[in-house]
Amino acid sequence: MNIVIVGHVDHGKSTVIGRLLADTNALPSGKLESVKERCKRESKEFEYAFLLDALHDEQDQGITIDSARCFFKSAKRDYIIIDAPGHIEFLKNMISGAARAEAALLVIDAKEGIQENSKRHAYMLSMLGIDQVAVVVNKMDLVDYSKEVFEKIKSDYTDFLKDIGIEARTFIPVSALKGDNIVSERGELGWFSGGNVLEVLDSFSKEKEDEEKPFRMPVQGVYKFTSKGDSRRIIAGRVESGKVKVGDKVIFLPSHKKSEISSIESFNTGEKKEAFAGECTGVTLKEQVYVNRGDVMCVEDEKLPFVSTLLKANIFWMGKAPMSMEKKYKLKLGTKDIPVKLKEINSVLDASNLESSKRETIERHEVAECLLECQNEIAYDLSKDIESTGRFVIVDDYNIAGGGIVSDTIEDEQAKVREQVFLRDERWYESGVDFRERALRYGQRPKTILITGPSGVDKKKIARSLERLLFERGRKVYYLVIGNLLRGLDADIGKENREEHIRRMGEVAHILMEAGLMVVQTASDLSAEELRSLQTIVDKRDIFVVDVGGNLNDGIVDLSISGEDSVEVNVMKIMDMLKFKNVMFDY
Repeated sequence: MNIVIVGHVDHGKSTVIGRLLADTNALPSGKLESVKERCKRESKEFEYAFLLDALHDEQDQGITIDSARCFFKSAKRDYIIIDAPGHIEFLKNMISGAARAEAALLVIDAKEGIQENSKRHAYMLSMLGIDQVAVVVNKMDLVDYSKEVFEKIKSDYTDFLKDIGIEARTFIPVSALKGDNIVSERGELGWFSGGNVLEVLDSFSKEKEDEEKPFRMPVQGVYKFTSKGDSRRIIAGRVESGKVKVGDKVIFLPSHKKSEISSIESFNTGEKKEAFAGECTGVTLKEQVYVNRGDVMCVEDEKLPFVSTLLKANIFWMGKAPMSMEKKYKLKLGTKDIPVKLKEINSVLDASNLESSKRETIERHEVAECLLECQNEIAYDLSKDIESTGRFVIVDDYNIAGGGIVSDTIEDEQAKVREQVFLRDERWYESGVDFRERALRYGQRPKTILITGPSGVDKKKIARSLERLLFERGRKVYYLVIGNLLRGLDADIGKENREEHIRRMGEVAHILMEAGLMVVQTASDLSAEELRSLQTIVDKRDIFVVDVGGNLNDGIVDLSISGEDSVEVNVMKIMDMLKFKNVMFDY
């Protein structure tokens, strides 16, 4: 079990750990004696912290700079103890040290009382989602083991923890220097009836093993080996949690593509029927589906990740330039790389003080609760549920500038549309003619070409000319005019119900594409949200957005053309795009 020890500088974290190591007989033979002898040679008073502070600078200055790790065991289990630095200058080291902890001990000096890092580090633990926290009130020997001092610290700190959403499991009075209440003897603390530090550690709950959690395998790549007649497509990745076996029905998110595991593949092994958390593996599917790097493969009947363009997150910013709402960044979660922007900052905790404020930027070494908006939908879990699909880094100009965890799920404006499309595809009655057969017969991939732009720009001439040119070249194509839908299919709803008109336009395009057609559409003044809804209904990979003289630059436009150019010039630009995208082919 991973335990992190945090607290203000000089409050005795490393001494607590040194005592745990010494009193549980976890030290290598002769280690304690050699450290004592070195202290004697250097005319320094021996401290148990020296057993941990391995760096030369740390021993000279008596502070922890890096995050030291050590191992010991109780009668119940093995532990990894992480000694995180308390000095403000090494806040980043503290974050990295605590990132993988399952529980925490927060140390407070009984004489100095609650200090700024006592509060700051508690906030960091809250940000990292660590909710198993015990507070160790150390150096009780310096206050004559006073129960009143202990109770005052407990009362004041409990009030602070409530404000940041943490409830300490317990408070433990100790003297790490004397060894009181660390492993066994209470010494002068006979008035305390709770457990010692080791007993409290043993009372913490171990997280579920990764193998016991729902299955997650972010797709790293799709490979096809053609030698010796092998035509299988192998979907490869690392199993981050759970397990999968041959015959399991799987779903890929956020695309919602479904299939069944046909085989488990790996190099230089015998036949495998299962793959487990921690293994890098490949799978083949009974029914081939088109998936991308970054999709997450899940077992269909288990708890699935959340899918949205929005996620609520806690971020620790390390970039030299502030994180700003005006700039786009790249979010890397699992194998997914996706453009992202800072949509909203709920609060910022300044690294130099304890003030929380609402601002437009996040400065270096600040921690923020914020709302992120991805360019397209992404599948993710809460960090406290599945770490690998709930933690991320943010890249700014090719440098990792921040890290964070997903703290909550947020529905976006396409949530209802996405749910409806999921139910549609789940119950869709397949035609007797496979779409691949139609593609081969017609010599084209069914796609939608959506031509949009401001009102007043003539998009219909471009659409009609494009339809005519495609038809004359032997393509199966239809121009779907939204005005015709308004007078026919949409006659039962008012013109003001724009959201439903757009939904129906997408659904009609979806049916025509099922028939193997290329669909040309026009619509004026579409917003980025409306375009994303259409991309959800039709499937983003099957719709090309052409913007005529507009300002849509949100990463969802495939081609921008000028309303000043001739119709013929613009049509040829669209044709060049279709050729480049390999939409049309001949046999």
